[in-house]
Amino acid sequence: MAVATLWLTDFRCFEHVELHLDVTGLTVLRGLNGAGKTSVLEGIGWLATQGSIRSAPREALVRRGAPSAVVRAEIAVDGRVALMEAQIPEVGATRMQVNRQAVRRRSQLADTLAVTVFSPDDLHLVQGGPAARRQYLDEVLVSRHARLDALSTEVERILRQRAALLRQSNGHLDHVTSSTLDVWDERLAVAGTNLADARASLADELGPHLSDAYGRLARTDEPVVLGYRRSWEGDLRAALAEARVEDVRRQHTSVGPHRDDLDIVIGDRPTRTHASQGEQRSIALALRLASHALRRAELAQPPVLLLDDVFSELDARRIEALVELLPPGQVLLTTTVDPPGVVPVGKVMDVVAGTVVASA
Repeated sequence: MAVATLWLTDFRCFEHVELHLDVTGLTVLRGLNGAGKTSVLEGIGWLATQGSIRSAPREALVRRGAPSAVVRAEIAVDGRVALMEAQIPEVGATRMQVNRQAVRRRSQLADTLAVTVFSPDDLHLVQGGPAARRQYLDEVLVSRHARLDALSTEVERILRQRAALLRQSNGHLDHVTSSTLDVWDERLAVAGTNLADARASLADELGPHLSDAYGRLARTDEPVVLGYRRSWEGDLRAALAEARVEDVRRQHTSVGPHRDDLDIVIGDRPTRTHASQGEQRSIALALRLASHALRRAELAQPPVLLLDDVFSELDARRIEALVELLPPGQVLLTTTVDPPGVVPVGKVMDVVAGTVVASA
């Protein structure tokens, strides 16, 4: 699959632009910081996921003074052309269409356009807290199996209800609180275990791809190991029961999938605390390349790979290794400088103050 033509209207800094992209190779979006390069990737990402790759609020996507933003794209997929459209108002519901038909399920988007995104912010997958790594796993899960979005949403809903109940208890475990906790704990035990099991299986699948991508990026044979670490041992029902008194006293849920983590180890060194900055950057990029490889093996056509400002994160040796790692299919890459000579550029587009012009 590939984005053949992209239209952005009142999206971020763009009043209206039309981009014709290289559908089989690498399109480079070149420009100064703040020119709008990342916004192009963000528009494509919105069509694929109905969310901002920068985790920006929806109103931030609408150009100042405009009532709504519109993103449209012609997608080459399975030998045909599909039209994807999104109207993003400052207030009210977003309208998504594929071939002029309203999108009812998230899976309809993934069936038409799948993307993998890397940005400099991905360093927080390694350096940051567990929440970032859990989010990474959940995003990959949903991209592969849209139904798991409902499972993740259900876990979040149960945790909110349980948290509200714990706050209402004021630290006292009476009969009513205990009986209501029985209900929510049973639901959390089922949904939370299912979510943790799915994450753990995904970590096992991602591990070999991550080790391969990192080894090739860093030019090393030192293995990388992924391990999903739960915040409880044994049965989640039993763990919740054991923690109940303390949870009521502290008014928060101390065990469950919301407290789990993804351990990333190079050799015998935890990457968060014992890896160099260069190693951490390579691991962050390798995590994205690993998920891309996993999706590529499952789909008839590879996802679109979006690389935001990747050259700023890599030295010359790792840039050359990345070029060797670039998978078949469409790649869009942003940069503030001319791409290095080793990069196999299909098309260069200059982004300047809300305009995009194909370079000669």
